[in-house]
Order: sequence, then structure tokens, then C-alpha cells
Amino acid sequence: MIAKKNETFGLMKSLLDAHTMGVHAAAALLRDSGYRVIISPKQIEDALDKISAESNQKLIVKWIKENNIRHVGISYRLDTDDAVNIVGRLIALLKKEELFESGTSLVQSIYFAGLTPACDRIEKEYGGRIRTFRGGESAEETLLIMGVPEEEIPSHITEGCKYDKELFQFGRELIKKGEYKFLKPLERNKYPEFGTEKDTLVARLDHNFQGGFQPLMRAHSGPYSAEMTREQCLKEYNDWCRDLAEAGYLDILSIGSSQLSQSNFGENWDGRVNGGGVPVNSEQEYKDIWNAAKPMLVRTYSGTKKVLQMAEIYERTINNAWNALSLWWFNELDGRGSNSLYVNLKEHIETIRYIASIGKPVETNVPHHFAFRGCDDITYIVSAYLAAKMTKKCGVKTFILQNMLNTPRSTWGVQDLAKSRAMLNLVKELEDETFRVILQTRTGLDYFKPDIEVAKVQLASATAMMDDIDPKNIYSPEIIHVVSYSEALFLATPDILNDSIKITRQALNEYRRLKKNGLTPDVMTDDIKERTERLENSARKIIHAMEKQIQNLYSPEGLYIAFVAGWLPVPELWSDSDEFLHAKAWETKMTNGGVELAEREILLSTETRINRCISNMADAEYILKHKYIKK
Repeated sequence: MIAKKNETFGLMKSLLDAHTMGVHAAAALLRDSGYRVIISPKQIEDALDKISAESNQKLIVKWIKENNIRHVGISYRLDTDDAVNIVGRLIALLKKEELFESGTSLVQSIYFAGLTPACDRIEKEYGGRIRTFRGGESAEETLLIMGVPEEEIPSHITEGCKYDKELFQFGRELIKKGEYKFLKPLERNKYPEFGTEKDTLVARLDHNFQGGFQPLMRAHSGPYSAEMTREQCLKEYNDWCRDLAEAGYLDILSIGSSQLSQSNFGENWDGRVNGGGVPVNSEQEYKDIWNAAKPMLVRTYSGTKKVLQMAEIYERTINNAWNALSLWWFNELDGRGSNSLYVNLKEHIETIRYIASIGKPVETNVPHHFAFRGCDDITYIVSAYLAAKMTKKCGVKTFILQNMLNTPRSTWGVQDLAKSRAMLNLVKELEDETFRVILQTRTGLDYFKPDIEVAKVQLASATAMMDDIDPKNIYSPEIIHVVSYSEALFLATPDILNDSIKITRQALNEYRRLKKNGLTPDVMTDDIKERTERLENSARKIIHAMEKQIQNLYSPEGLYIAFVAGWLPVPELWSDSDEFLHAKAWETKMTNGGVELAEREILLSTETRINRCISNMADAEYILKHKYIKK
């Protein structure tokens, strides 16, 4: 069904489903294309959840009629059965009211965005009459699926997506050739400490600089089956570690430990749900993993309570290659731990000082966690800078800057480059003879489509983008966190993980070969430069204002106030606590391939944003004083 310019789209989601970015991204694209878009208010979202009630059905029908909605979009990324039932009840309702698939129907088309199983069932049940979105669609794909004629798609969208299409074509050709399948593992330079308890990330990197640099490959791995005993799960994981070590493709093994391993290590787990991941619960079990994984470097995520004690355990059991701490995250705020935000900041900063004392690197697992909660692109950059400067002030000499691309996945590639460069520029300014910054890149957590062959292409194209972040630096990126192409469907086995590394390395080698011959996209365009400068300038203004307004910003108290006063907007934070009202009280808008703060669809200036945060400072200071300091 072709959508006409004078027609209205109504986009709906369930009140239970917190995933809003896809709805807002689609709305922004449609509006940019000249269409009127109505996003369902909370009353309609609640009615959709409870659509079996007649009163709620009347509300939905009234909303559609009053807004003259011709095209209905439904987003539901939770339970598959619930999704199918909601869509089925809505279609039945619209048919009963003669609003859909009747001679003079108001509603001309219906779209559904959700998980693959739900899309499969809906497509089968309605014979393709309901078009579906499974995730990972480009801006142009989204508009075409929603009936926008190709000639009506604005030139700035087609131009903005040109880079993404070129990279995708590169990836498609690389996978079609299949040469990656025959790639042999690299022979890393062996040095006396290689694979021993004295081995370090810095040594592995510095020896790798000799004789032609190739990024170190890091991957996260952690099988678990509820049908196996804890001991059986551990045995399987140790077998995986030996397989990966023997194959020789992986440089750094990241242990995908279970939630209980992070939150309740050394305790009795009887009756508790493991929650996925390797169920490690003793120091000896960590030592066994390290021995099975040699000569790979090994690392794992921090604990979510007793953070310092867990860091000490990791150091003496797996010679932790580096420590990943989240500062504002992995606590009560996101349901991953029992610490309050303030206690978490205190424990993390105390732990960073300990890590500095033993000379190990630190990764702050920060900016993408803000992105997961709906932050804008500037917040992504600012949070990374604050974490890096905090780490430097604690005395750490080596900082790992993790950059998750494609987050949110609707981000255009040119904006990803700009965001990455602005962040890298700011953090690199902290470098001196005592502080070294190592860039670690990765694809987005939910970037891959649930189609293995397409996901392989996406992995290759995302790798090419990694090489374009700092294109004149032959040593960048220094570490690639390889996300396996099976991510959207199932857990990667060692074979799939090794295959993903082969694709990554082949893509990097081939893209660099083409780049030398001038056969890759121009990534130094005026558009990308302007995007980078705008993001960097706004981030600088906000950081300067924070350092001026917040006394001792780089402390647990300062970083707490920064969050509570709303300096780091998280509009999709799940917590309903009054403590974080200012942090949540923002709106974002997908525009020109990026995420910006907005109010009633009008973009907010940096100055307006700063002034609002300053006005919230007194509330944040009061909460800190009365909730924590007095205790």
C-alpha cells in the first residue's frame, strides 16, 4: 500500500514495553519525508495492553478516528504470544468497526515491529498483509516498508545512508567470496611473559606493534544450560576455553560469568536462578578457566557488590587482563546489583584506585549503558569523558575506551563516525606520559538481523566502519571486541566465534587494501566534519559547565549529583524512584541519523540544557545530603 502525503501514520506501543527508540526513529523518518505522525499517548498504550476490555477498545477506535489515522504501526518486543494476541485482537476490532479491509476502510495498512518469532507468526497468519520489522532495517528500508514511494524519500536521508549502503555492499562481496573461511590464525610475537601469570595487555599490545600491527581480538563467551548441573556447565566452558586456545584466533577471552557469579560469589546458590552465563562460584573455578584458556589473556566483568574484593579475587585467579567497571551502572539503578547508585560510585572509585596501585588497565563500561537507557549522542560522549578523567585522577595509567557502534541501531554510519571521533578526540586530550588511551571498538548489542547470512555481511561492514573512525592511524583500533554473527539468534559456539573473528580480520585486511587504492568511501567529508565539530563543541560546553557548577565533580558525590541533577539524561531509565526524576525528565528525537534532546519535537539548545541542569542542582544536593551523607 503506497502512503500518500496527506495521510496520517499512528504509531502504537504497549505501556509494558519500554523500547521506545524504534517508534521515535520511525516517526522521525516519516516526518522528515513529509508525513503526519501521531504517537500513541500513555492512555492508548495502556488500552493496547488490555485490549480485551470493551472500554479500551472504544478508546483505541476513538483515537484512530479522531486523528484520521490511515496507517497503523504496532511495536511490541516482549512475549511472542502476547504480541500475536495483541495484533490479532486489534485487527479483529478494526474489522468489526469496518475500519480495516472493508470497502471504505479508514485504515489502509498495518505494520508490526517485534521479535522474529512474533513476526514469523504474524506474517504466516495474515498472509503477508501485515508488514513486519524484525530490527536492523536501514532508514530507507523502513520508509519503503511503510509505503513511502522511493522518489518521496528526502535526499538528505538517501545521502546520509549512502555510506551505510556502500559498507553493506563491501560486506556482501566479502562474504560471497568466502575467502575468510581459509584465514589462518596469526602468529603473535612471543615474549618471555607470553601466556604466563606475568603476561599483560600492554605487553601483548606493544609486542604486537612489531612487524605489522593487527588489532587484538577479544570476545565474550559464556555457555549455560538449565538442564545441566553447575559442574557440568563449568566443564563444558573449560572445554570451550581449550578449544579456543588451541584454534589460536582469539587473543583475549572475556568470561561471560553469570549474574549470580557477579552478585553472589562464594555464597550458597540453592534455589536461586542462575540467569545465564558461566556459573563460577569459587576461586579455584576461576583458576581452572585461566589454565584452560592459556595462552589467551583472560578477563571478566566486575562484581556488583563488594566490588573491590571481587577485583582482588580476579587478580589472583585469572590475572585479569583489565578491569571493567561501570560507575553509574550494574546496581539498583538497572536491577543488576544491590548497591545504591551512591554506594556503587564509592565502591567503583575505591576499586579503580586499587587497580591503579597494581598497574592494571581499566575499562569503564559506561557510554553504551547510557545509550541503552535512551540518552542522546552528546551524553554518550560526555559520560565517556567523565569516566576517563575520573580514572586518570585515580592514578590509572592505561585506559580502555570502549566504543559500541550501531547504538541505537537506527544511527546512521556517518553519525556513528562523528560520535566516535568526538569522543575519541576528547578522551585522547587526557593522554600524557602517565595516561595512555586504548580504543576498543565493537558492534551494537542488538545490531545484527536474525538472519545468519545477512548478519555475516553486517559484521564485515561494521568492521570496515571501525577502521574509518581514525582512518589515518594504522594502529587504530587496538582492540576489537568481536560480537558473533549469531548474536540475534543463539549463543556462539567456539566454531562460530572463530568464524566471526575470521570475518572480522578478513574485512579489516581487505578494507585497508582497498583504502590504499582509493576504493573506499570518503570519510573526511564536510558533513562528517561538521557533525563531529558540533558534537564535540556541545560536549565541551557541558563538561565545562559541570566542572564549574559541581563541586569536586570527580568524586562519588560529584558524579552522583551529575546523574541526579540530570546532566546525563536517561529518558528510558526503568527506575520509578523520585531520586532520579530529573535524570529521566527528558525527551529525545531521532534526527538526521542521530539522537538529540528535544521538547515537543523541538530540539533543545545546549544552553537550555545546561540551564535546566543548573536549576536541578539544589534538589540533587538535598537528596545526596539527606539520603546518604547524614548516614
